[in-house]
Amino acid sequence: MTERPSWEQIKGRRADSPQRRKGYEEAKTAFEWGERIRAERERLGLTQAELADRIGSTQPAVARLEAGGVTPSLDTLGRVAEALGFELIVEFRPLRVA
Repeated sequence: MTERPSWEQIKGRRADSPQRRKGYEEAKTAFEWGERIRAERERLGLTQAELADRIGSTQPAVARLEAGGVTPSLDTLGRVAEALGFELIVEFRPLRVA
């Protein structure tokens, strides 16, 4: 019986590439949005189901959003911001050059 490699070992074998870095950045952004939404929802004492009702969605969709499993659209972010008592501001900033 062969031992299965860990996720860290698999990840370490993959060559670094612009696509890989972009994927990790997108995942990081989704995770950060999810953390912020969850923190604000909890601050207001709302359940996921209550937030879902306010934004016209479902509890499982809010759970995926908070877990960083999906990258929210601007429409979704706007509805969430309004439901949580925020104004959504979108702006362009120069890219960081490494």
